[in-house]
Amino acid sequence: MEEKKFISICKALGDNNRMKIVKMLKKGSLCANDILKHLDCSQPTLSYHMKLLVESGIVRSRKQGLWTFYTVDRRVADNFAAHIVNVCTPAEELAKDADPAK
Repeated sequence: MEEKKFISICKALGDNNRMKIVKMLKKGSLCANDILKHLDCSQPTLSYHMKLLVESGIVRSRKQGLWTFYTVDRRVADNFAAHIVNVCTPAEELAKDADPAK
C-alpha cells in the first residue's frame, strides 16, 4: 500500500464518529439514513464524514435510486491491516518470517 493512501486512511479513521461508522459498516451495507440514526450528528456532518471515508478508499458508496449505500471495502481494509503489521513489526521479525530456515 502506498504511503499516501495509508496516511489518508489513518486520518479518516482518526475520528470517533468515523470509527463508529466503519464498525457499523463491517456488519454490512447501510444507507446514510440508517447510519445517521446511530450517531449524534446532523446530516451535513454525516455527509462530511462519509466523504472523507470514501475518499480514503476504506469505504465504498453506491447510489440506488434516491439512496446512497455504504460498505467497507474489504480489499482496502485488508491491505491497510497488513500494512500496519508491516510498519509495526521489527525488521528482524520480518526477516525471520521471510526466511523459513531461521
